[in-house]
Amino acid sequence: MVMALIVSKRLGKTDVEKRMTLPSKSLKCFPPLSGDKHMVDFAVRDECDRVWKFRIYTRKSNNKYPKPVLTKGWREFVCSKRLGIDDRVKFYMVKKDADGLKYRVRVEKAVKIFGVVFGHEPSRC
Repeated sequence: MVMALIVSKRLGKTDVEKRMTLPSKSLKCFPPLSGDKHMVDFAVRDECDRVWKFRIYTRKSNNKYPKPVLTKGWREFVCSKRLGIDDRVKFYMVKKDADGLKYRVRVEKAVKIFGVVFGHEPSRC
């Protein structure tokens, strides 16, 4: 399976507690916002083959800096995966799989010793 990395992000406080902010340039890799809409829902498959549904929300279309964020479904994902500050999340675009999904998400947990991050290890199912 060919996967292209869209976003790799080390999570901060807002990402863990409310919503995940995405780089504006990554927006072109996710499903398109049609017409005057400023949100789109999409599905991703995680490393355990579970399908998650997220919503990308942007500022209204008349703003030249869309500031995309993941809203709907994101907090459920964070809680289920027990994500914390400094953990890493990676989104990939893939060729459609058997279910027609085009996106994957991978979680890497921060390895900390005395509060210092020494690296990240893949999440286990």
